[in-house]
Amino acid sequence: MTDWMNWLVVAGVLVIAELFTGTFYLLMIAIGLGAGALAAVLGASGPTQTLVAAVVGLAATAVLHRSRFGRPARSEPTRDRNVNLDIGQRVVVPAWQNGQARVMYRGALWDVELGPGAIPEAGDYRIVEVLGNRLIVSNS
Repeated sequence: MTDWMNWLVVAGVLVIAELFTGTFYLLMIAIGLGAGALAAVLGASGPTQTLVAAVVGLAATAVLHRSRFGRPARSEPTRDRNVNLDIGQRVVVPAWQNGQARVMYRGALWDVELGPGAIPEAGDYRIVEVLGNRLIVSNS
């Protein structure tokens, strides 16, 4: 096998590994290895191919790290809809007592508390947070 084929085989292995891990960093390194293959096709020496692969891989990794895809959004699990599917659901509160109420939700009684800025009026509320057996709700 020629040098460019070796570069592409290793890049392909990294792309497959990226599919299993779900991280884009391996994909960025594979792009660098593809650049090494391109350098090999253009007739560069072995050390030059390695240098090109390293520089392109590092640059691609740095660009990814600075992008929004490089850092997952940090959110509290009690407010994250991906963790708790109750977030965003609606509940009807018939009456409030000192900023608290009890409502039937999903076939069980839940304690309900007002979230910041919510007005204690009877009506429809949106769940914004779940703390144990308490639903924190908002007017919107």
